[in-house]
Amino acid sequence: MHPVGALGLMRGRSALGRWIGASVVTIEPNGHLCNDCAVRDLAVCSSLDPAELREFEHLGRRVHFAAGKTVFSEEDMTTSFYNLVDGVLRLYKLLPDGRRQIVGFALPGDFLGMNTSRRHNFSADAIGAVTVCQFAHAPFDRFIEDRPHLLRRINELAVRELSQARDHMVLLGRRSADEKVATFLLGWCRRLSALKGPSGTVPLPMGRQDIADYLGLTIETVSRTFTKLERQGAIEIIHGGISLRDPARVEALAAA
Repeated sequence: MHPVGALGLMRGRSALGRWIGASVVTIEPNGHLCNDCAVRDLAVCSSLDPAELREFEHLGRRVHFAAGKTVFSEEDMTTSFYNLVDGVLRLYKLLPDGRRQIVGFALPGDFLGMNTSRRHNFSADAIGAVTVCQFAHAPFDRFIEDRPHLLRRINELAVRELSQARDHMVLLGRRSADEKVATFLLGWCRRLSALKGPSGTVPLPMGRQDIADYLGLTIETVSRTFTKLERQGAIEIIHGGISLRDPARVEALAAA
């Protein structure tokens, strides 16, 4: 059973888990405490006042997905919106020949499920454990009808998503693997800095194959490029990520 489809069977029950394959998807009941949400200032609900927030928090459920689980799949009907609270999601499309094109990586505060076709145009898998706030489509639509400030916030997030998609198109058009990898590392570092504050250490929860599928490269090319950048003194490869030893060099490559 698809993890999202399990919602209908668990409605009205307290927080509990259900085995799906070898992992657990845990669903909390409606009415979680939005005031205590670590990403509220970054999320779609940041525009709501306290009274609206109390109403809003009863629209959603906290859903916890284990590593590797699918939050939603390409071409599924869009029955819900998702606000990522914790963890990282891999967003991808499968090409007709079976290859995978990763179109992005979602971070806490990102809002997913917005589209015009009423079907998801990409899939979302959990990289490590993730937590989302899931909102049923119809109640959410009714909630925003007379709240133009919330609609403006949704539009802001949609514009940001469009900007990221355009940047990715430019990135795929670059000819140099060095430029692609440097641009990815710099962009990922900036996104993490906006979320957690500046740091010279850049966690990379995604694997080399994920990075390759995002940049349109082979995993061998990505690995060689990481090694080359380390040999040049631009980065240091550490467990679970990299350290930016020479940010200026990385920026110069990304701007080339």
